[in-house]
Amino acid sequence: MEIALRAVEDGDLPVFHRQMTDPEAVRMAAFGPEDPYDPEAFAAYWQRVRDSAHALRTVLADGEVAGNAAVYGVAGEREVTYWIDRAHWGRGVATAALRSLLAEVPERPLYARAAADNTASLRVLEKCGFRETARAQGYANGRGKEIEEVVLVLRD
Repeated sequence: MEIALRAVEDGDLPVFHRQMTDPEAVRMAAFGPEDPYDPEAFAAYWQRVRDSAHALRTVLADGEVAGNAAVYGVAGEREVTYWIDRAHWGRGVATAALRSLLAEVPERPLYARAAADNTASLRVLEKCGFRETARAQGYANGRGKEIEEVVLVLRD
């Protein structure tokens, strides 16, 4: 399977909305838009993402929109985030996409956060060189409560 990144296009947003309203994916990701099911709230969320992203990419798997990946925030505190359609889970798409994004953005350190029980996402981050630095409690919109999250950093 060929994994590629490209700039986000307006036509990608309906696909992202479908992907980011999959109930299992929302629960697993935990930390997502406040109300992903409300189209207006989702549009506002994506406008904020576009405004704050240092690098924002659509992830393509064999030419199909498979998700998105981004580096956002201020220099020295930038974080990575990604969302991959559940149809592509377990196929190496997230790892390949994140590796490509990290090659585009050589700035270090970069940070990441994931729900402590999201072992698949934590494994993707570890494969890409991120290392756990802390654990914290955070409100997870996708679960409607505070949960434990893992904070990771990529230094090299």
